[in-house]
Amino acid sequence: MKPLEPYDSDNIFTKIIDGSIPCHKIYEDAATFAFMDIMPRGTGHCLVVPKTGARSILDVKKEVFADVMETARLVSKAAMTAFDADGITLQQFSEPAGGQVVFHIHVHIIPRFDGVKMLPHTGKMEDPDILKTNAEKLRRVLAQ
Repeated sequence: MKPLEPYDSDNIFTKIIDGSIPCHKIYEDAATFAFMDIMPRGTGHCLVVPKTGARSILDVKKEVFADVMETARLVSKAAMTAFDADGITLQQFSEPAGGQVVFHIHVHIIPRFDGVKMLPHTGKMEDPDILKTNAEKLRRVLAQ
C-alpha cells in the first residue's frame, strides 16, 4: 500500500464541526456530527462525520468508525421516516482514486425511492431553503 497523505485538520468538515462554516445540522453527539450535503444526489442526502480527525477508512480508528456507523444507522432510520423513503444508500469514498474529495472521513446517507435514480454528482448546490426544510424534517423525527 502506498503511504497515505497526512490528515489535514484545516479541511472544510472540521470548519463545519467547529461552527466557522455554516451548515444545516441534523444531529450531534459527543463523537459525531451529521448535516445536509449541499450538493445532494437525492432528497434528504446528508453526511455523518466523526469529530475526531481521520483522513479515510484507511487510517480511522475502529472505535471512531463504529461511532460514525452508529450515527449513520440512527440517521438512516430517521430518513426513512422523514422522507417516506423505500430504502437507503450508504456511501463512503476513500482516497482520490476511490472518489474522495474532502479528506475527512465521512459517510453519505441517501434516501432512495422505488423507480427514482440517484442523481449524478454535478457540483450543483441545492437551494438553501430546501436544505433547511429537509434538515428540519430529519431533526423532528430524531427528536421523537
